Amino acid sequence: MSIFRSLRHYNYRLFFTGQAISLIGTWMQRVAISWLVYRLTGSAFLLGLITFLSLIPSLVLAPYAGSYVDRHNKYKILVITQVILMLQAGALALMIWFKVYDMFWIAALSLVQGLINAFDVTARQSLMVNLIDDKEDLPNAIALNSSMFNAARLIGPALAGVILSTLGEDVCFLINFVSFIAVLACMVMMKLKLTEHKKSTENIWIDLKKGYDYLKASPDLASMVLMMAASSLLVIPFTTLLPVFAKDIFNGNATTFGWFESAAGFGAFFGAIYMATLKANQNLQKIVMMSGILLALSVVALAISPSLILALICTGLAALGLMAQTSSINTYLQTHADDLMRGRTLSYYIMAYQGVLPIGSLLMGYLAHLFGTQVVVAFEGIAGLLIVVAFAYNEKHRNQMKDRFSLLGS
Repeated sequence: MSIFRSLRHYNYRLFFTGQAISLIGTWMQRVAISWLVYRLTGSAFLLGLITFLSLIPSLVLAPYAGSYVDRHNKYKILVITQVILMLQAGALALMIWFKVYDMFWIAALSLVQGLINAFDVTARQSLMVNLIDDKEDLPNAIALNSSMFNAARLIGPALAGVILSTLGEDVCFLINFVSFIAVLACMVMMKLKLTEHKKSTENIWIDLKKGYDYLKASPDLASMVLMMAASSLLVIPFTTLLPVFAKDIFNGNATTFGWFESAAGFGAFFGAIYMATLKANQNLQKIVMMSGILLALSVVALAISPSLILALICTGLAALGLMAQTSSINTYLQTHADDLMRGRTLSYYIMAYQGVLPIGSLLMGYLAHLFGTQVVVAFEGIAGLLIVVAFAYNEKHRNQMKDRFSLLGS
């Protein structure tokens, strides 16, 4: 079974190529913004605030975006969002080029990015099923997508670390701006046959409620979304505090921060490769729990790491666990959700992941300001273990109830 089998599909191959180039630029911009904010302010709270602004629209808009995507042409939505994100990167590059170090405008552009991403991510995830002709290859395509995302996460921050210390933040933003050309070129070359669903004539908010009711009636999907939300609030925000580890705890510079981001990318890349090698019909609930334990233990170990090398290894292991967990949840939802409800189901996943994460980032940034970064990161790891225990208990209880009903039925 080939690890790259989904690349035989023409449309997916184009999508994969364009995204691979663009995501390197996206990660360079993400690292550059974090470093710029921390360099200018030295504030862990402001670092959390910028992350909060770039992701909070996903919490508010994701379910609406899911309903909107289910009603409209996903391909067109994706082209429009990519063009706007390209312009946002260009605006940042110009601002820093002219040395306009204004936190208000950096925050405003981060908010714009968040607003557009709420629609972009939902459309991209929802379009995935239309890029693959053989649905057996869908889990492999999702895992390969994650591999590509994390390969970019490995290369992007490493390049950003070098560029930040030699050429400056503006060059990182400019590279991101140029990288969007690759995505748009690949999208123009696609030959898509989108199935036209009958457009709903109901109020979009009624459509929205249908998505919520569907999730409520599907406890297996709902438990996955809740697991994602709890991790995003209490565990994943450790990534926001990595600049503090690089600069203050280990007395490093932009290059050191690049190492942390690359270590995370390296671990996540191997997590994604592991997911790509899985056969169909794998027990994804078990993978969610095992990866959750790895993530939690690695975060605790990062908090108490006495040396930089050990901290980088722990960051890599934590990212491996995080990748396997999020990819398993995503794959489960994509393969178990009804076709007409896929956009809305995935929008709740995006809300639970990217929407709850900024609240966690802001909360953990504030707590780190009060109690110290290492104490808060250790707490995040312990919270991660408790979340896995709660998920395991819920799964056991749900399976017992299912067995009881099937016995009554027979």
